[in-house]
Amino acid sequence: MWQAEARIDLDAIRENVARMLSGTGAALMAVVKADGYGHGMVPAARAAIDGGATWLGVCTLDEALALRRAGLTVPVLAWLLAPGLPLHDGITADVDLSVGSLGQLAETVAAAELAGRPARVHLKVDTGLSRGGATADEWPALLEAAAKEQAEGRIEVIGGWSHFAYADAPGHPTIDRQLAAFTEAMDLADRAGVRPALRHLANSAATLTRPDTHFDLVRPGIACYGLSPVTGDTFGLRPAMTARGRVMLVKRVPAGSGVSYGHTYHTERETTLAVVPLGYGDGVPRHASNVGPVRLAGRNRTIAGRVCMDQIVLDCGDDPVAVGDVATLFGSGADGEPTADDWAAAVDTINYEIVTRFGGVRVRRTYVGSGT
Repeated sequence: MWQAEARIDLDAIRENVARMLSGTGAALMAVVKADGYGHGMVPAARAAIDGGATWLGVCTLDEALALRRAGLTVPVLAWLLAPGLPLHDGITADVDLSVGSLGQLAETVAAAELAGRPARVHLKVDTGLSRGGATADEWPALLEAAAKEQAEGRIEVIGGWSHFAYADAPGHPTIDRQLAAFTEAMDLADRAGVRPALRHLANSAATLTRPDTHFDLVRPGIACYGLSPVTGDTFGLRPAMTARGRVMLVKRVPAGSGVSYGHTYHTERETTLAVVPLGYGDGVPRHASNVGPVRLAGRNRTIAGRVCMDQIVLDCGDDPVAVGDVATLFGSGADGEPTADDWAAAVDTINYEIVTRFGGVRVRRTYVGSGT
């Protein structure tokens, strides 16, 4: 028996990946960082591979090594690497590493020498996000240094890559500007003798809306889990996560009763309150106080009062509600329940954050589908 649960449909992940692959001639890297966006990194990775993904993408070295310890042997790219990490462990485990500066290149080369084998690297160029990667001014020097290290057998340049700033708004002018900048950067790489075999730029949004950005490899993240990065279009994706909790207490209270901390909600009449053991310690945003939608007893309701660390309260009026009933915060919407998009709209955030929040230790993760 469970108290609070994130139910993950692995078939949905598999089908979402297969759907995206059917729309591209490129290979697909499933991004499984942040514990698979809250879905569980290893099960999500396996489902994505079953759907046709031939690469996995993560942020941290620890995430990449965890995939290797789980027995996953497909190529893995790790791209958020702070100074001083044991990069030689990643090189030994056949983890590809992102390099976006001369300093990162020098550290990767030193790690390769320690590992006694060449490092597989993906050179990252900043095409307009102004985050990771070498700027246009820095790129030629990075290419020159990388070509030298590759010629001397210390690295192997596997990929060249960048990341979009605004692909979730199809038609935004930054998309074409970044595409042009990336194409120029890859041309410079070829002329420098680096010649990465894999060029990759497309995130979920570009994978779904801009086939001209697919190059050799696409890198969808949130779309693998059935959530669209583009407002107003689901692209036929199926959400994989359902978050729910069991009612732990039901009580009748009189009109005018203050509910939860600070009494930001008062009952308008005598009513039934249901307490659900899910709070901000479990992933429910505190900003969902008085606005978060929850389905209980056949109706969608709104959280009454403030979200607590461990629980929320629902005002159920005179509807029949019992201890043990299931309250669904979000799911696919197929049964009328709210979706992660509904939650994102309610608390002014994005669906990515909603599902990723539910990766905490107190919410039991259960898996359904053919991969279980």
